[in-house]
Amino acid sequence: MELQMTKGKRISDPSHLRDFYEKFGLPRLIISLFLLGLFMLALIMKMDITLLLSASIDRIGMNGLLVLAMLPTLVTGVGLNFGLPVGFVCGLVGGVISMEYNLTGFTGLFTAMLCALPLAIISGYLYAALLDRVRGQEMMVGTYVGFAVVAGMCIFWLTAPFKNPAMIWAIGGKGLRVTLTLYEHYSKVLNNFLAFDLFGVTIPTGLLLFFAFFCWLASLFFQTRTGLAMIATGANPMYAKSSGINTRKMRYLSIVISNVLAALGAVVYAQSYGFLQLYTAPLYMAFPAVAAALIGGATLKKATVSHIVIGTILFQTLLTIALPVTQTVLQGTDISEIARMIISNGMILYALTRNERG
Repeated sequence: MELQMTKGKRISDPSHLRDFYEKFGLPRLIISLFLLGLFMLALIMKMDITLLLSASIDRIGMNGLLVLAMLPTLVTGVGLNFGLPVGFVCGLVGGVISMEYNLTGFTGLFTAMLCALPLAIISGYLYAALLDRVRGQEMMVGTYVGFAVVAGMCIFWLTAPFKNPAMIWAIGGKGLRVTLTLYEHYSKVLNNFLAFDLFGVTIPTGLLLFFAFFCWLASLFFQTRTGLAMIATGANPMYAKSSGINTRKMRYLSIVISNVLAALGAVVYAQSYGFLQLYTAPLYMAFPAVAAALIGGATLKKATVSHIVIGTILFQTLLTIALPVTQTVLQGTDISEIARMIISNGMILYALTRNERG
């Protein structure tokens, strides 16, 4: 009898609820409750829940690698990689090269990735060298570097010697178009690979497996000697240096890995979206990825693969569900882009102010 009473006290002990609250975190709790409210509102409005869930899963897979690109720089103490467009445009270049030779299916997809890899490694090293000179201001400088690279690439897209008629402007016959369709090349090849329907919800198996594979590789990598050295560099640079770890090399490596993941993520994003968007389209690609990483529980001092996965699921589901529900409630008013900016930037602002205190 006493044992049962003791168990009852333990279950109802407020400290357990407090521990759960501290582990789960206020941002994730707020978003989870908000998502639950949105789903209930969607049911009341008689919206197609299966369609919303299918779109959410697609967005999780297509944005996953871009969010994962935040992990290496957070682990080594470099901070959030606001220079994500540097790697993203490398992926776009790889995608354009693949289209130039009319490659289709998985051949076109993996050719785009292989072409993007060397560009991402080289540009990542140069980007790392720049950030090494501005220690303590990496996030601010990275933002401007990303903007500058996107602006500079606008000149490249106009002058690049591509000849495929499906890619260049019809008038003048020179310069790439703003939006290139991938439907005749490698559009949704990962999404459709082993895809199946579950209670009316389409599961893009190949896309999710691709994201899961890189998450698994990341978790394995941070258990290796190099990965542990990167973690030590971010946790305590002075201790890591005194232990014989080349902290400068670890910082360089984290930025290059982040840049490579961003390049691969750009190809995955494009194939899932069905289009390659050039010129100024990659300008703000870093902000949703940053918001997802922070909402998942990652901080400027600590980040794990689970933070990335949870953040991607919560943030992308919120964006996918909130916009159509809001538009349905406010009939006749299209505020989708405004709502997207408020949600994305509001989450970044809240998470960063919270991390400053932590």
